[in-house]
Parts: sequence; C-alpha cells; structure tokens
Amino acid sequence: MPTIKLEVISPDAIVYQADIKMLIVNSPVGELGVMPRHLPMIAELLPCAMRVKFEDHEELVAVAGGFMEVKPDKITVLASAAETPIMIDELRAERAYERAKERIALFKSAPLKHEEIDVPRAEYALQRALARLKTVHSTRS
Repeated sequence: MPTIKLEVISPDAIVYQADIKMLIVNSPVGELGVMPRHLPMIAELLPCAMRVKFEDHEELVAVAGGFMEVKPDKITVLASAAETPIMIDELRAERAYERAKERIALFKSAPLKHEEIDVPRAEYALQRALARLKTVHSTRS
C-alpha cells in the first residue's frame, strides 16, 4: 500500500517524521483524515492528539494547534508546540489540566465575580493538556 511522508515541525525542531498510511487531526470544521495522494489543502489545527496510522499500528503526537499543509506526497504540520509521548511530562500535563478545569469551573460558578478569568485561554489550556495526556497514555495501551 502507498504511504505519505509526514513531518511535524514546532518552532524549535522537527518533532516527528515518518512514512505513514493515514493522519487524523482535529480542525475547526471537524476531524480530518489524510491519506496518500490527497488533494492539496491547508487547514488550521486545533489542540489534539494527532493519530498517525501505519499498516499495523497507530501512534499519537500531541499538537497545541497550528496549521497543516497537504500535498499528494507529503503532509507538513506546523505546530505551535508538538510532543511525542516520550517528550511529555505527565505530572505537568495533569497539573495543567486540573488548573484549567478549576478556572473554568470558578468562572461558571460566578461569572460576574470572576470576570478576570480568560475563559478561552483556560479552554485552550484544557484542550492542550487533554491532548498531551491522551498521547502519553497511548504508550501504556
């Protein structure tokens, strides 16, 4: 079966490279799947655990959002941050998840009293932490 080259780049480094069968990501319009010979496109990415599919297994790569450029023979993901499971500090991700949940809950309990809480930022932090936790937990399955 044909493969497509995947390259995940963060501002600091090339985080992940592989020849894959399929990539599944989250975008503002929903879940997108890309396979070899896909039509060219550019898409915005939401924080997610990208699903990288091979012939016989699947790997996850956490991205904090960014953009994806698709060509028939290559997918380039430009992420604001990207991590493979081995790069993720699970305890730090759990703490970020709990902090974001607490801030959102605090705002929802009394929105007028807690106007200083940046809810979109807390929701973004929550989604990023969830992506990181899902990615790191995928290695234990």
